[in-house]
Amino acid sequence: MTSNKKTQTSRPAGRSAPRSTPRNASRPKLVVRNATPKDMTAIRALTAKVYAALGSAGAYSMAQLRGHQHHFPEGQFVAVYEDAIVGYCATFRIGGNVALKPHDWVGITGRGYAARHDPEGDHLYGMEICVDPDYRGLRIGQRLYNARKQLCQHLRLKGIVFGGRMPGLSRRWNQVRTPDRYVELARNGELRDQVISFQLRNGFEPIGVLPDYLTSDHESRGFATHMLWRNPQVGEEDHVAASPRLRPQSSVRVACVQYQQRAISSFADFARQVEYFVDSVADYKADFVLFPELFTLQLLSIENKPAPAAEAIAALTSYTDRIRSLLSELAVSYNINIIGGSHPTRDADGHVYNICYVCLRDGAVHEQRKIHPTPNERYWWNITGGDTMNAIETDCGPIGVMICYDAEFPELARHLTDQGAQILFVPFCTDERQSYLRVRYCGQARAVENQCYVALAGNVGNLPNVENMDIQYAQSCVLTPCDFPFARDGIAADTTPNVEMVSIADLQLDSLANARQGGTVQNLKDRRFDLYSVTWKDSLPT
Repeated sequence: MTSNKKTQTSRPAGRSAPRSTPRNASRPKLVVRNATPKDMTAIRALTAKVYAALGSAGAYSMAQLRGHQHHFPEGQFVAVYEDAIVGYCATFRIGGNVALKPHDWVGITGRGYAARHDPEGDHLYGMEICVDPDYRGLRIGQRLYNARKQLCQHLRLKGIVFGGRMPGLSRRWNQVRTPDRYVELARNGELRDQVISFQLRNGFEPIGVLPDYLTSDHESRGFATHMLWRNPQVGEEDHVAASPRLRPQSSVRVACVQYQQRAISSFADFARQVEYFVDSVADYKADFVLFPELFTLQLLSIENKPAPAAEAIAALTSYTDRIRSLLSELAVSYNINIIGGSHPTRDADGHVYNICYVCLRDGAVHEQRKIHPTPNERYWWNITGGDTMNAIETDCGPIGVMICYDAEFPELARHLTDQGAQILFVPFCTDERQSYLRVRYCGQARAVENQCYVALAGNVGNLPNVENMDIQYAQSCVLTPCDFPFARDGIAADTTPNVEMVSIADLQLDSLANARQGGTVQNLKDRRFDLYSVTWKDSLPT
């Protein structure tokens, strides 16, 4: 009785609600509420169970679920039975000029990320409803449909649209021959389809058939019923307001530290230099401070002796715990979110990763591994590439981190933007101008392609006794999309090349939203999901 993105599998009879409950016994509690980021692991496990026949491709990835939360949190619901998540419902807003025309599931949902969410859309799109097969009989699907309708009416949208399954079509194909005939017979009550019949009872009307909606739905032969529920409280001519902003601020102040590498004699010296910059930008009420990639290489000057590159990097990994603690303590003490450049870190298996520690002012610590080590990093330093790229929720909205070379791969920025990131931080470390310009130009391209802000911070100065780290070139900056709401030349802030200094910029998140919805160009809205997509491999958690 659900409209799902993937093929439903046959299910056991399952558990049903108790017929009666002893007077003194506590009744099982079933509630429907908004989903939160803390629910994502359980939601993923639920979708993996429901779509087990499709293997690892059946479950929503954590990145997709982050996209749901970041793009339209009020549109995501879970059904909770005795503290277990047994149902999930995902929606987003979209214009009727898109949703009421022919489309497929991948294109309309932005590959399942809800990336097509339009805060000014006049319809609610139902991209997913799934129910744990062990909890039949509790009318969970009905409750989730009701939650959708209530949200639609609360936002005063014109209606709800989705592509509904027709699981009996393949079995009756020789009888009906066309999906349109199948829908007509179901609508007239001449045959019963468990999904279509349920949706008709809930006031939805079929307005057509969507071919090739979801090719993996073999029971429906890839077709879907184009379903519409019209909000009785809103007429066709009524004005539909945009969703109110949920975040507490629309202006975010970002500081980029152009950090000078100089000899030090102890970790305390390093900590004092880092704290100096954190303290300085905190006085300017910055929300974020960005340090460069591998700025912790300064610690190698404590020993003040030449060492082979791989040996030097291995020695640097011994500082990881102190680095992480220092940055986290400073973030909390100075009430600022610290994007901690990057630091070589050895894992339990002996691999060394180049990791950015993101320390938030609420005490949370996240990490982002560099996905693409450069050829020199692989050869000289034995750096291993990471395999996850996750947007990070902060008090200023979701952000992403791409370490230096990663900014030169457009797929990564698009993956972060699909998850809802609005500011991308790029800590970098380059030795000369050509290397730097590769990162800079690619950062500008990522800002235009994804209609987001991109902040860069690099090292200056020299460390003569560190192989492959002899010289530095940097011009740190904050880049914007190139359109009328933003700074001239797409540069919100800049620095003087090769001089230790800080650049600070105030970034207007509302300007991003306006550009994405009505800018001179609308790169995110105008993507051709029917022609191309970025697919990120994601394995189930163990």
